[in-house]
Amino acid sequence: MKRKKLIIIFSIAFALGAVGGGVIAALFLLPNVTVQSEKGEEFLLVYENTDMEEFITQISEDVQIKNISTFKLTSKLLKFNSVRSGRYRITDGMNNLDLVRMLRNGNQTPVKLTFNNIRTKEQLAGRLSRQLMPDSVTILNLLNDTAFLEQYGLNPYTSVSLFLPDTYEVFWNISAEKLFERMNKEYQRFWTKERKQKAAAIPLTQEEVSTLASIVDAETNTKAEKPIVAGLYINRLRKNMPLQADPTVIFGLGDFSIRRVLSVHTRSDSPYNTYKNTGLPPGPIRIPSIAGLDAVLNYDKNDYIYMCAKETFNGEHNFATSWAEHQKNAAKYQRALNERGIK
Repeated sequence: MKRKKLIIIFSIAFALGAVGGGVIAALFLLPNVTVQSEKGEEFLLVYENTDMEEFITQISEDVQIKNISTFKLTSKLLKFNSVRSGRYRITDGMNNLDLVRMLRNGNQTPVKLTFNNIRTKEQLAGRLSRQLMPDSVTILNLLNDTAFLEQYGLNPYTSVSLFLPDTYEVFWNISAEKLFERMNKEYQRFWTKERKQKAAAIPLTQEEVSTLASIVDAETNTKAEKPIVAGLYINRLRKNMPLQADPTVIFGLGDFSIRRVLSVHTRSDSPYNTYKNTGLPPGPIRIPSIAGLDAVLNYDKNDYIYMCAKETFNGEHNFATSWAEHQKNAAKYQRALNERGIK
């Protein structure tokens, strides 16, 4: 690396002349960037189709360069005349030579892409676009593009199941299409032979596991309860009973402010209304967590048919095998709701 720098310096010196070349070339190795961040670094985001004139304006505004003239001269001598999109790590004290070479070669720093607790496709698209170059409209269009999703065996109802909540290292300027490719690789990696066998034994497809897991996640935040809830809903599916899951009704209505599902809500005409329709809804009602997926695949083999939130409002539930027992649990919860004035 040092040898390459020396070759570049001598080339610059030769180009500028023997007398002043050495002095000017030395300027290219002097610190020319000042970063105010406590971490001593900033990230420069360069979008597609940014020309050099626009880029010079951007870097002058986003990064404190002490001498823009020497930066421009270094860019010219190193033939940096075409900007590559990307996310570039700019460090305090960086010199022109390292800065230009990084930008010219497109040596960007990856993003730690994270997403979890996502309810809707719109929310997912927004969360992703805030961390990556593709805008939310582009991502959302692909989530709803039937022809595009066919290659992954998905449809607009099930498309979110491709996105497993985790942290992924990707380049900021990844295209929306490439992002789906990456998520599909992670999805296939998750669905091991063992997990596929467990799904088939229930029996559920991978997409149906994702859908049921999303309901389980919406019903309880308590990890220990998730396999129990999963077992309860699998019991209902096997008996061809309506799931009667309140979170599906709320999702179908699109009103997440509803805290108490009433009969007027359960009469709504929606494929997600599991009070009116038997079986699973057409797709996940949120992006299921890994814990939720594994809870379905490793469901608790119980005899429960009914569940009701505990009157303690601690996120846990009372489970029942009979309607009479469930009515007692429901009465306790209704009294607690009324006492708190929750409608």
